[in-house]
Amino acid sequence: MSEGQHPLIEAFPDYRDEISQLKTSDAHFRKLFDEYHTVTKSIERSEQRLDLLTEMEEELLRKRRLQLKDELFGLLRSVRKG
Repeated sequence: MSEGQHPLIEAFPDYRDEISQLKTSDAHFRKLFDEYHTVTKSIERSEQRLDLLTEMEEELLRKRRLQLKDELFGLLRSVRKG
């Protein structure tokens, strides 16, 4: 993840405005957004061997991140469709 960037913005650069809007206006989106970043940070720390996780723990984190990403993308698309 690049310095100052959010992984969700990197994943969906075309939705930058919608991400910004929903972070401030939608509590559910913000909760999912925060969890997505927490999970991503945990995965990154595991990959860097700063935190030791079992393969199962890391796999569960990756699955959760994918679920969150799918749900967040659905919310972003619904805002764009208006």
